[in-house]
Amino acid sequence: MGALRRLRTAVLEPDTPLPSLRSACFNAYWAAWTALFLVPLVAFAASGAPARPIRAATRLWARGILFGLRGIVGLRHVEEGRERIPDGPCLIVANHQSAWETLAFLILVPDVAIIAKRELVAIPVVGWFLRRSPMIIIDRANGTQALRTMIEESRAAVAAGRSVLIFPEGTRSAFGAPVQFKRGAELLYGKLGLPVLPVAVNSGLYWPSGSVSRPGTVVVSYLAPLAAGLSAAAFMEGTERAIDRELDRWRPVAAA
Repeated sequence: MGALRRLRTAVLEPDTPLPSLRSACFNAYWAAWTALFLVPLVAFAASGAPARPIRAATRLWARGILFGLRGIVGLRHVEEGRERIPDGPCLIVANHQSAWETLAFLILVPDVAIIAKRELVAIPVVGWFLRRSPMIIIDRANGTQALRTMIEESRAAVAAGRSVLIFPEGTRSAFGAPVQFKRGAELLYGKLGLPVLPVAVNSGLYWPSGSVSRPGTVVVSYLAPLAAGLSAAAFMEGTERAIDRELDRWRPVAAA
């Protein structure tokens, strides 16, 4: 893994101050844009935290962040296979390489209930909105209780006509590392009885964890859906391995 990280640094982060400068400007933009939402936060809190306006404001905030990435950093995105998204609620299973997809899915699938770890809502200002937006917040340190919360709130979201999104690796993984799901995704699939939409994202090429963001085009690939009611083995084959195979398209870019 150390060799892979050094290789990615050498290939995707050349010895130039420009990416770092752009990233620093974007970070300043992020802070300023987020600070603007203090006013609506106070207004929403005083009016009883209405769900729909808060969700709309959260999506507006996410759009602004993606706008900054595109305009300042030069980081864009394209979608492939969007027509594969089921018409009704489904379980969306995506790999996790960057903060990018956590933000982007608020826009790509506007009313999706995103399963996220508690640390995300500790972010000033943003955390207040995310806690009251299409997020299912779990505390992974609580073990069984975290799984119970995930299942109960996912069922409530589905009953309201919303899809559920899970990043089954549990945390961000390095680009090039094999996709490895934790048990929660399999358990959620069995409990919800929904079709599954696997999604592969290559954001780690341009915004790896702990590094500066870089110009490029993030590709979001919606893969062939799976029916509900499959065996655990079939679920794993159709999601974990399908996403991993799709990521093989971009692994040569990191190794070039």
